[in-house]
Amino acid sequence: MMSETAPTPPSLLRRQWDSFSFIGLVVATLFFAVSLTPSLLPRHYPVQGILSGFALAAGYSIGVGLVLLWRYLELPRPGTRLESVSRRVTGVAVAVVAVIFLWRDTVWQNSIRERMAMEPVASAYPLHVAAIAAVVGLAFVMATRGLVRLWGVVHVRISRVVPRRVSYVLTTLLVVTAVVMFVNRVVARVALHLADRAFLRIDMAVDEGMSAPQDPLACGSPQSLVPWDTIGRQGKEFLLKGPSAETIRPLRGASARQPLRVYAGLGSRETMADRAELALAELQRCGGFERSVLIVATPTGTGWLDPAAVDTVEALHGGDTAIVSMQYSYLPSWITILVDPNRSREAAEALFGAVYGHWKSLPKDRRPRLYLHGLSLGSLGSESSADLFTIFEDPIHGAVWSGPPFPSTVWAHAVEGRNPGTPVWLPVIRDGSMLRFTGRENALRDAGRRWGPLRFVYIQHASDPMVFFRTDLLYRRPEWLAEPRGPDVSPYLRWYPVVTFLQVLFDLPMATSTPLGYGHNYDHGSYIDAWREVTEPAGWTDAGIERLKRHFAEQVRKEASAEGSGT
Repeated sequence: MMSETAPTPPSLLRRQWDSFSFIGLVVATLFFAVSLTPSLLPRHYPVQGILSGFALAAGYSIGVGLVLLWRYLELPRPGTRLESVSRRVTGVAVAVVAVIFLWRDTVWQNSIRERMAMEPVASAYPLHVAAIAAVVGLAFVMATRGLVRLWGVVHVRISRVVPRRVSYVLTTLLVVTAVVMFVNRVVARVALHLADRAFLRIDMAVDEGMSAPQDPLACGSPQSLVPWDTIGRQGKEFLLKGPSAETIRPLRGASARQPLRVYAGLGSRETMADRAELALAELQRCGGFERSVLIVATPTGTGWLDPAAVDTVEALHGGDTAIVSMQYSYLPSWITILVDPNRSREAAEALFGAVYGHWKSLPKDRRPRLYLHGLSLGSLGSESSADLFTIFEDPIHGAVWSGPPFPSTVWAHAVEGRNPGTPVWLPVIRDGSMLRFTGRENALRDAGRRWGPLRFVYIQHASDPMVFFRTDLLYRRPEWLAEPRGPDVSPYLRWYPVVTFLQVLFDLPMATSTPLGYGHNYDHGSYIDAWREVTEPAGWTDAGIERLKRHFAEQVRKEASAEGSGT
């Protein structure tokens, strides 16, 4: 008797399928399809699969929301027969679109990879993407359905005491508020706690051989004011792995000095102001103000300073340089931007204020030229550390900033005021005498022939999501898609509401996964061109600059080969 009354498996599956919103499934499928189109960076299939799963779930949620809005407005529904026919036609059309987009997925991904000199993806790529997206999307859709059911339960109870339409609004507000609070106070807090612990361990980890330097003038030495064990991993690498006078000398073909580097870690002093004062005292102790070039460098969120930026300026000036920096975080820039972007500004202002205060007290003919530098979140902090009044009071000499992240207000103001007809990824600012932009290919001499006494350069790639992500991608086509678009941007990239926002959002944590010269990875050649224009090192010809670029490119190849062989 039990076997006669129990439903058969097909009927159970059919009932489960019918319980889904048809409109939600249609929108979900369309979102899944367009999520396969290219964005700024190439993606491995697990990342693309998770992204497409998110897009699928977002589409389903929007579709369900549209249905609920339709019902709230009490708009008429089509007749049963017309609805049945339209469902079949729509279902077939949407399925065909999804299949076509899956078929084109490898073409779209390879259109980016070709521009970045990467190996093409395998033909099985779309199948892997579809499988992962289905699992991720289903999990989020089930969560969405759970929220809808929760909404229904709350609505039934509220509608007992208020009119039905008022209940719709109140229920939606209550459920949305509860979800946001849960995500912010539980999910986000747990995720940040785990990230904090993980990156703290990385920051504290020390490789074998990373012992304190013995040169009395070196930061972290036994004679240093900065204890070696208070400096994080990135700071120790910065202090130990720079070029020496011996390695710089043959590059210049002339005499060279040992470059000076000063770094205060998070553990060096308790507050930012105290760390800045410590860095200044150490800079004075080791003779940093007696060099010809002094650079106040703001690191990335992890405390990292790009060797491509610091090694090159030291080589250009024969080691007659001093670079001072201070750690303010150990989390990656993309996390720090979301958690506390002002931390880099506060640290940069504290360090620059301390150094600048002493620098301007020195005789003008016996002090170094003063420059700023920052990459990524370091650029965000560095660009705001010297305000307009400082520039007028006693001007510094310039700055090189790379990969300015999207919250950068100084960068945004400059780009918005660019000359008409110049693209957002390579803007020209007035006559180019004070501020210029460049990218993978040197464009600094295209902006104009006249440089003023203050020289500022932004290095940015058209394919860098850290630069070009914006929250209004949700509903607005970005300017960087206007023609002409950047040389490292796929010609197939199109803007789609919501989906493009998700695509570029997913690009953020993958921004440094590209080869050098693309995405958020800036190479030695770009820095050499920028530092040459900004700091005007003596004794370099165009042929000498090309030799220097080849030297660093060969160094990168050797390091990559050593990592690949496990040595």
